[in-house]
Amino acid sequence: MHDVFNNKSSIDARLESRNSFINNQLISVTGVRLGVAYQRKLRIGGGLSWMNSDYKTDFYEGNELGGIDTIPKRLKFAYLCYYVDFVFYKTKRWQLSVPIQAGTGFAWWQTKKKIQWSGSKGKNFFFLYEPGISIQFKIFKWAGLGADLGYRFTATDSKKIGQRLNSPTYSFKTLIWFDYIYYSLFPNSKITKRFGPAVW
Repeated sequence: MHDVFNNKSSIDARLESRNSFINNQLISVTGVRLGVAYQRKLRIGGGLSWMNSDYKTDFYEGNELGGIDTIPKRLKFAYLCYYVDFVFYKTKRWQLSVPIQAGTGFAWWQTKKKIQWSGSKGKNFFFLYEPGISIQFKIFKWAGLGADLGYRFTATDSKKIGQRLNSPTYSFKTLIWFDYIYYSLFPNSKITKRFGPAVW
């Protein structure tokens, strides 16, 4: 670890989409990540994730006439997280790592399809811990394919939100290293000489 931190670092910026389940229904969680990568062996940073799927449940509420109205509501959640991703096996093309993220967020019900960041009542606070394993295959120096498999653990009052957020998670990824593209196109630039070159 001492050797890793004493070597070159680079920016780790990612846009992610993960699949998971709520009551056996497939949902998608989108996230943005920003951090620092050391020797491409250790990545540390933070990010924001939110549910963007349309998961609906009917709620029954009394009206002014003494009847019952059926109101469809959609479950939404969002959370801030911190992540650590450590590479424990690496060859020229293959890489295995252990990504771990933890954070806090809110879950709530709303009537509109598009996520409402403010104004929704009954937000429920939760803690999140998500360990996993990640595999990637490099096709070129600057591009590859990958897959993540993990599990989302949450600590919250499930009676209030009516659903459990705990779930397996998985994703398939297309990986592009834009800095390696730059290093390959401009091998003699000052930036490449300082941070590069692009290596396997």
